[in-house]
Amino acid sequence: MTSPPVQIEVYLGNGLPCFHIVGLLSTEVKESRERVRAAISTTGFELPAGRITVNLAPADLPKDGGRFDLAIALGILAASGQLRPARSLERIECFAELGLSGELRAVRGALPAAAAAQAAGHEVIVARDNAPELCHLVGAQVVVAGTLQEVCDYLEGRRELTPARDSIPSRDESTVAWPMVALADVRGQSLGKRALEVAAAGEHSLLLMGPPGCGKSMLAARLPGLLPPLSPEEELEVAMIASITGGRSLVSSQGRVSRPFRSPHHGASASAIIGGGAAARAGEITLAHRGVLFLDELPEFDRRVLEALREPLETGHVSIVRAEAAAEYPARFQLIAAMNPCPCGQRGASRGLCRCSESQIERYAARLSGPLLDRIDLRIALEAVSDADLSDDSRALREADETAIRSRIRCALRQQQDRQACSNSRLEGAQLAAFAEPDAAGRRLLAAMRSKLGLSMRGYDRTLRVARTLADLDQKKCLGEEHLAEAFQLRRSLGA
Repeated sequence: MTSPPVQIEVYLGNGLPCFHIVGLLSTEVKESRERVRAAISTTGFELPAGRITVNLAPADLPKDGGRFDLAIALGILAASGQLRPARSLERIECFAELGLSGELRAVRGALPAAAAAQAAGHEVIVARDNAPELCHLVGAQVVVAGTLQEVCDYLEGRRELTPARDSIPSRDESTVAWPMVALADVRGQSLGKRALEVAAAGEHSLLLMGPPGCGKSMLAARLPGLLPPLSPEEELEVAMIASITGGRSLVSSQGRVSRPFRSPHHGASASAIIGGGAAARAGEITLAHRGVLFLDELPEFDRRVLEALREPLETGHVSIVRAEAAAEYPARFQLIAAMNPCPCGQRGASRGLCRCSESQIERYAARLSGPLLDRIDLRIALEAVSDADLSDDSRALREADETAIRSRIRCALRQQQDRQACSNSRLEGAQLAAFAEPDAAGRRLLAAMRSKLGLSMRGYDRTLRVARTLADLDQKKCLGEEHLAEAFQLRRSLGA
């Protein structure tokens, strides 16, 4: 994500009164003329008579939103001599929309813009409502204001503005607390819990198949709680994405930004999931960056949407090119998907209630292409929860088991970072050969299963990555036969 600088140039000339803004503008920027005109008048200043030309350079960069209002107003006031700044305006960047009475309003994208300004050594002025997201910048010169008059007084040295970090109330109402859900809430489903542990320990993608009500969605919602907290750099990335999309950062009870959990409806379009539109907006896969993208009822998604996921799953980013705009967004998300075994969902149930014909089941399964399934590391089939599981009241034991699972996950991820500086799901080439080499028994099993299941090279590599994670959970340096066997079991339930 980049935030290119935009310079505001103002020319005041003789002639009939007119006010023009140029520079490849969207409708929102064109409408800033009326907002700026009203804000200048209601604040007690005068709009200069004659021709006013405002240029937003560079001319070939598309501009949108209301973030330029404050800078345009200050440029006009400075050009007309009504504002005599005590410091150079070239070293100050302003991001705020103006209300008709001169108040400053928050804008999208303030955080990445302020980060770019910080890198350039510039001071930043924003609206007070943008302060919470800017607290992620360490050492930045960011101050907040409430009105155009306050900014003018500050630039002329008649008052001081509050730094963004000091202006945040003790309880920030602009953030959303992450709902805490525990794995101990899930009864039974030992295979599902094991798959969830492996997925968290190696950042693997996971597909859960089972009848309705067996706990697929419940398990998926508990994955973010098993993952380790975001690093400060990752928190900044997630907060920047929330800033440019107009969303709100998820904040845990400890005040940390939590990993995103996105669950779009299966009727969502490709532009909504991948990103797109005329302005090349970010999609759900970018909103899920450093977090979890949960696709429930996977076969019900449009085929084009599912196929478009293949490249981001491999690369961790997405490039969107449109006639009027182009953008590249991060998309390092963890895919968790869920589906029924057949259209009615009862195939394989102990009570034998499935009424689907074989042709219906085949058409249902064919909605998922082989190349997409090949990119999903773990694929398991769940069964309905038994009466014995429902009557299990040993929550204390389940909580102790969850604590042990969290500990194993933390140790496995720490070991991966120390060994290869990335998670096992991202091992490739020489790293995969160096760190995921099976022992003699493991090699024999791998060769036999590859021949039996007809594994592609991608499936072969992904099986090794899963086995590497299983070995890390056991704190073993070498991949054993038992690790390969479990890796195949966690992939073969839906076919390899």
